[in-house]
Amino acid sequence: MQPRLTLVGAGPGDGELITLKGIRALRQADVVLYDDLANASLLEFAPAGALTTYVGKRAGKASLTQPEINALIVRLAMERGHIVRLKGGDPYVFGRGFEEYNHARQYGIHCEIVPGVSSSIAVPASQGIPVTCRGISESFWVITGTTRTGELSGDLRLAVQSKATVVVLMGLNKVEEICALYCQAGRGHLPMAVVQNGTRADEQCVVGQVWTIPQMIAEQGVGAPAVLIIGEVVALHPAYLAECLRSVSVAC
Repeated sequence: MQPRLTLVGAGPGDGELITLKGIRALRQADVVLYDDLANASLLEFAPAGALTTYVGKRAGKASLTQPEINALIVRLAMERGHIVRLKGGDPYVFGRGFEEYNHARQYGIHCEIVPGVSSSIAVPASQGIPVTCRGISESFWVITGTTRTGELSGDLRLAVQSKATVVVLMGLNKVEEICALYCQAGRGHLPMAVVQNGTRADEQCVVGQVWTIPQMIAEQGVGAPAVLIIGEVVALHPAYLAECLRSVSVAC
């Protein structure tokens, strides 16, 4: 029995968006440690005798700490063999995948990475919003809304000045601060979308302008997990024009 770890990107939520290589890894697993954002239906690909354990983290809820997860990976790899660490999106996009990879390697455990479809691209696409579009946006930023210190990322202050599409992950609890930054920079009328449970059957989306979004989220009960998309490309969403007209009529 060779201890080994495979970090698998489960994709943005829809179980069908995992890669074939990810499914192959699951079928060879002795243990599956899965995250909050990984679709639970993917566990059906694991062998009947495999141990499946939830190790997800969600703000405000009790969960294992990252050092505890790291230690669990090592212990179970030594005891059982092949660990598949199933992580939402891509393991290396705000997934702390490298921390787990690096920790396991320190114990001589063979590691492999299976990239996943990142929610930063797939969730906007699921709503018909391209993160880049000729003549509208030639680049995009992907920024975390939750830093280690609990403060807004300094990169957001730079992103506000850019014409690029800005995608914020794990940022719903900071949405008022983020919108305030744009308003203070005179960019409160930029198109913005917030998508909860992107690519899943219960996906919910609000589309408007930066200055309207905090109120819209409150009124429509949008919650985490959610992806924030800010930039002119959001105006391509079919609901955008209708929402802008509604906002103007309300303001008048």
